[in-house]
Amino acid sequence: MTRWLRRLALSLLAFSALALLVWSFLPEPVHVDTGAVERGPMIATVDHEGKTRVRERYIVSAPLGGRLTRIALHPGDRVSARRTLLASIEPSEPTLLDARAVAQAEARVKAAEAAKDRSEPNLRRNKSTNEHAIANYNRIRKLYERGSTPRQDLDDAEHELRISAEEVRAAEFASKVVDFELELTRAALVRTRPTTDGAPDPGRFEIQAPIDGRILRVFQESEAVVAPGARLVEIGDPTDLEIEVDVLSTDAVKVTPGARVILDHWGGPVPLNGRVRLVEPSAFTKVSALGVEEQRVNVVIDLVDPPARRPTLGDAFRVEARIVVWESHDTLKIPSGALFRRGDGWAVFIADHGQARLRNVNIGPDNGLETQVLNGLNQGEQVILHPSDRIQDGGAIEASGPPR
Repeated sequence: MTRWLRRLALSLLAFSALALLVWSFLPEPVHVDTGAVERGPMIATVDHEGKTRVRERYIVSAPLGGRLTRIALHPGDRVSARRTLLASIEPSEPTLLDARAVAQAEARVKAAEAAKDRSEPNLRRNKSTNEHAIANYNRIRKLYERGSTPRQDLDDAEHELRISAEEVRAAEFASKVVDFELELTRAALVRTRPTTDGAPDPGRFEIQAPIDGRILRVFQESEAVVAPGARLVEIGDPTDLEIEVDVLSTDAVKVTPGARVILDHWGGPVPLNGRVRLVEPSAFTKVSALGVEEQRVNVVIDLVDPPARRPTLGDAFRVEARIVVWESHDTLKIPSGALFRRGDGWAVFIADHGQARLRNVNIGPDNGLETQVLNGLNQGEQVILHPSDRIQDGGAIEASGPPR
């Protein structure tokens, strides 16, 4: 009996040693992080920094040479058209009576008259375009209410109506500015001519504000002798802002007018909304911070939110723009970190009861964090994030869930 017990003990000991040896040579499971294949909203954006700018700004310059008195206005001061005195120019002999000054003043009058002749047809054309856009919008709205046209057509018509209205506003602004410049140059021409007795007019030449708005910059604050065309002040409406974003030309081809824009990190508590108005047709070369030459394109964005939601946002302020180039309210998506190249396509590893399974997938747009899945995966499956070369098809894994 003792002999059998001894044999049994030796057999158990040998079996345990053999099992321990076999277990030591088995591959250890690879620890992995996983993410879920889920459905939900997703957007793909082109992200770049931009800056605000006043849509319509006007630089008031000296219409003739003379002695400029000190400008008492400061940036931020309100001005009213034809009522606020911007600057005064006093005669300075012999500049005001110089023959060349007279000829230059006459030439500026003719140039201002030509500019007025050009502005009037432009204003009429923009008003005609706006009337057509209003009629087209009303027609498409009625069709949409009857269910005869898709929502996209109505949105496009509304976008065209908004653009045409802004163009009319800009044309009216330009027409007012041209009228003011013509008036200013004619007054300057009168001041360059001597009086009947040959004595110069001792009066001041006063420059009034051409538009309602605020002072943006004062270029020449102190008293000085200025030449014709010297910049004095810049006027604009700081609440009438647009955004200028220069994007890479490879990203600009994805952006279309009317695209939705999300404006982050502008200083306010919530993001602002915008809409792409224009993708400029010509690119320019810009050297990056790393010294690399890049081809960039300016994208102009209109602010959708009213000025009351952005009271502290001013001219040339920095913003971060996220231009939406693709959007879906319900799509199948996975974390982008799960994808890797396999041949000419894409693949992922899914976690299947402690084993990694290779799966080829077809994908759509991505936003850097998430990627749309067209086929190859099912909702609820778990994909392995950032798979290493230790993971093989059918290999043992130990999933720890998504990283925190």
